[in-house]
Amino acid sequence: MASNSIGSIFKVSSFGESHGKGVGVLLDGVPSGILVDESFITYALQRRRPGQSAITTERKEQDEFEILSGVFESKTLGSPICIWIPNTDQQSADYDNLKNIYRPGHADFTYDAKYGFRDYRGGGRSSARITAGWVAAGALAELALKQLYSDINIVAWVKQIHTISSSPSVIPKKRDQVDINIVRCPDAQAAALMESAILSAKNEGDSLGGVICCNIENLPAGLGEPVFDKLSARLAHALMSINAVKGFNMGSNPAELKGSEMNDAFISENGEIVTESNHSAGIQGGISNGMPICFDVMFKPTSTIRKTQKTVDTDGNETVLSAEGRHDPCVLPRAVPIVEAMVAITLLDLVLLNRVSRINL
Repeated sequence: MASNSIGSIFKVSSFGESHGKGVGVLLDGVPSGILVDESFITYALQRRRPGQSAITTERKEQDEFEILSGVFESKTLGSPICIWIPNTDQQSADYDNLKNIYRPGHADFTYDAKYGFRDYRGGGRSSARITAGWVAAGALAELALKQLYSDINIVAWVKQIHTISSSPSVIPKKRDQVDINIVRCPDAQAAALMESAILSAKNEGDSLGGVICCNIENLPAGLGEPVFDKLSARLAHALMSINAVKGFNMGSNPAELKGSEMNDAFISENGEIVTESNHSAGIQGGISNGMPICFDVMFKPTSTIRKTQKTVDTDGNETVLSAEGRHDPCVLPRAVPIVEAMVAITLLDLVLLNRVSRINL
């Protein structure tokens, strides 16, 4: 049975295909009384939508959404919430020649191997198009988190494109510091080089990968379960579920440090227990310690490229492919809000789960 859901208490079920009628999410376990600011959901979706700039796909989707259930007078009812986002700019004919060909790097072959049938239009269910619903769900989760912890701050940004890295000293505190350019890199000098590299790859019919960094600040200590639902494990699960993600890394490289260097010494600061360093990236024993949580997410280059590649058809005959259609030459600028969304979804679920850990919470 296919798994299209994530979460234990706050459950997000994803539905839809790239060239179907639309995509969306069904949210269950949503507490009642959450104030739903639809303009915030719109803001999140607009940061992810296609057709934003010269370095994204030319597909034009407005990503206007409709909340079909679970909200009344701008508050959640405690019942399931369905969010629907119609597809309006499919060009399915672009994929007719791919019906019987397996694209290198894509899920075409593996979907056939698993299901014996696939939607070849734009990748169908394996397309990043379905993440529009995830971003809507993440925005609602973030609204709930901010009602519980008003100063919680989740900010992701593009840290690296191909071999070009931003300065490690440039760490944005707000999303408007990230959105100052189309690459979503707060280091202006590095961003200009990244933009040029993406456009060059696009003109060559190629694509680029990179790294998105994310910081979570002002999260209380005590979130995360001690064994199989560690906060780090749940974040890794959520983020590794994003299309094109191939790696996840938290904190300092433990292989390069001695124990005396790796261990974060506890100190008292203004009456609060904090750590002097943060090599563990805000998580110890799988549970948040109140320090900033920081991690990197590695994305592979977009699989669909115009350069000629060797492949086979569904009968095993060797052929070559030069893919057409509309695709991002680099997915990272549009993936920033997806990373933030999956973080918010994970945190809200663990916050709700934490409330059954002890009777006096």
